[in-house]
Amino acid sequence: MTLLTYQIFQTVAEQGSFQHAAKVLNLTPSAISHAISTAEKELGFPLFNRSKNGVTLTEYGTKLQPYISAVLNSETKLQEAIGTFNGLNQGKIRIGTFSSFCQSFIPGLVTDFSKANPNTEITIYQGTSNDVRNWISTGQIDLGLLPQANGKDIPLIPLYTDELLCIAPKHFRPKHRSYIEFTELTGIPFICHGKNTDTDILQLLDENRIPIHPSCQVSDVPSAIAMVSAGFGLYLISKLTLQSLQLPDNTAPYPFKPSIQRTIGIYSPDMELMSPAVKAMYKHIIKSFPYQ
Repeated sequence: MTLLTYQIFQTVAEQGSFQHAAKVLNLTPSAISHAISTAEKELGFPLFNRSKNGVTLTEYGTKLQPYISAVLNSETKLQEAIGTFNGLNQGKIRIGTFSSFCQSFIPGLVTDFSKANPNTEITIYQGTSNDVRNWISTGQIDLGLLPQANGKDIPLIPLYTDELLCIAPKHFRPKHRSYIEFTELTGIPFICHGKNTDTDILQLLDENRIPIHPSCQVSDVPSAIAMVSAGFGLYLISKLTLQSLQLPDNTAPYPFKPSIQRTIGIYSPDMELMSPAVKAMYKHIIKSFPYQ
């Protein structure tokens, strides 16, 4: 398999379509299909499942993807290193993170870095914390920023401590006016998200032995806040997420006592394997967050 074949494989995997991959790579769909078919014949097993809705990786393709990503990343690092030797300040950086961190910090981090490194191409991927974890494992991103609860077996350097809060309707009366104790939550209805988006919060609740009674499940934060406003239950949210929201007048946020906190970290691959551009961004992010 050639380097171009690796690039075609990776792009098809990311786009989920031969046609979309062809547009990204400026090739014809038939050229993409031929390259994948030739690779499958050479390897002796299928890489993609084909359907009317597009293509998905087979079990073999999924297992092979991290190795192909490593080859492509090595090629990128090689070209960046050559550019550095020639005095060129350039490179490509792919950063993955989740919504609240992206909104609060990524614009400032990228803007400041780009001012000092104008020839660096930076791509931001935003998704759930589980998405970031998957992008790290498949090599789709160079740096990942996610809660430590979602990166159990991933080497993370802690950056930021985020507090968990409880949003309640105004008619809710906690035992103490300014905060909520864990014991007050037993049997009270809660607004929840799916497990794939609440992994870190659910783990914090489990670690602190806080039982909750889900009253309904929603897919986004505004819907959850609307449910609280209508009196359907309480809602757990991180302080970082709350910063970008305007709560309705008939709701109020309460901290927990003792405090419940999550730590957000940066995925730290081997420094020796980082390209010059990625290493510079990694150091820039670490420097921007003197861990509390």
